[in-house]
Amino acid sequence: MSGSAKNQGNAAAPARRAFLKAMTGASVVTAAAIVGAEPAEAQTATRESRNERTKARYQANSADVQAFYRTNRY
Repeated sequence: MSGSAKNQGNAAAPARRAFLKAMTGASVVTAAAIVGAEPAEAQTATRESRNERTKARYQANSADVQAFYRTNRY
């Protein structure tokens, strides 16, 4: 292969790279806008107090746990 044939085959490569860089930048900006658009109240409402974090959550005799074990018996 001659040197000029190599250059002709890669002529579109810089344009593709620039396009992919632009798409990456646009996706980062979009993701930042989505995260930033979430209201502050929603962000703080998801925080749990110390008592809520340490409370017992698993209840072996609850209906949903009993249904799980009943349907998954082998």
